[in-house]
Amino acid sequence: MPEKEIPFGDLKRRYRAIKENIDAALFRVLDSGWYILGKELEFFEQQFANYVGARHAIGVGSGTEALHLALVAAGVGPGDEVITVANTAVPTLSAISFAQARPVFVDIDVDSYCMDPAKIEAVIRPETKAIIPVHLYGHACDMPDIMDIADAHGLKVIEDCAQAHGSKISDTMVGTFGQYGCFSFYPSKNLGAFGDAGMIVTNDAAEADKLIKLRNYGQSKRYYHDCLGYNSRLDEIQAALLSAQLTCLPQWTKRRQDIAQLYYKNIKNKQFYLPRVSDGVEHVYHLFVVRHRQRDDVRAFLAEHGIGSQIHYPVPCHLQQAYEFLGVQEGALPLTEACAATVLSLPNYPELTDEEVLYVCDVLNNF
Repeated sequence: MPEKEIPFGDLKRRYRAIKENIDAALFRVLDSGWYILGKELEFFEQQFANYVGARHAIGVGSGTEALHLALVAAGVGPGDEVITVANTAVPTLSAISFAQARPVFVDIDVDSYCMDPAKIEAVIRPETKAIIPVHLYGHACDMPDIMDIADAHGLKVIEDCAQAHGSKISDTMVGTFGQYGCFSFYPSKNLGAFGDAGMIVTNDAAEADKLIKLRNYGQSKRYYHDCLGYNSRLDEIQAALLSAQLTCLPQWTKRRQDIAQLYYKNIKNKQFYLPRVSDGVEHVYHLFVVRHRQRDDVRAFLAEHGIGSQIHYPVPCHLQQAYEFLGVQEGALPLTEACAATVLSLPNYPELTDEEVLYVCDVLNNF
């Protein structure tokens, strides 16, 4: 038997730590008898907009739907192209597909794992309508450079902030650089719901009104439909549970950063490539991702010692069977593919103890 058992993630620990507040929020909604588009959502939308520093926040059904509705609001549709990365979760691509547009990939910066702005202009064509930079693992993309390129070519920018709640560039939160910022509240995110939920933030009042209609069948008021819309609403229970946790997010972020520092200081094995942080970026460490040429052997070694790990992501999007129709061949995105073969995510959540983190470091040092 392993000396310890350290799961990669443990949502039970989070619930137990804030059980009183979560239970109170849940039963408050149940007692209200109002479960869709009510006061809980209105409060959380304003609370989250204030947190991010945006004028408007629109709650939707998931992070994927946040991206999808933002694309629709931006006017992206059949025949259009959207520039993004293949080093992301497939839902980024799903949203583009739902909008009936075509994803176009650029390679990444190998240190940040995010979109390399220097690669963007080479793939811009008349069909290009938008860019989706993905703030991966909690590290912000180079948004100043990306925005300069987008503005020069008249392109909309839709930020995928699913893994980057609270990440900043020079004190400006991700999600507020582009026309739209899209967040996921999947349970394991830095701010996670107890089910699926998402949010779009924007500083444009007209875009906010459009998104409010799109999430609710295109209605401007009940039974009056101004446009084709969808059923994508963040419900009252999830809004209340997220609101109860948002006040904890700065503390949780600080703990993730402290755990990351323990990893940096105590992983002495030089075979591991540790994350790097770009100048001016505040990394929120949704994931602490190392690289190793024998990644699969490392993962097996950790498992033997009771330590959970994950791979984000083993197959990049351009090599997924679902996206074979794009015709992007292996070798087209060499840095993305190199990362897919070597990355490994270590346990990193606020409820981990220092002792557990140091045990992970000790096992890695003995590999």
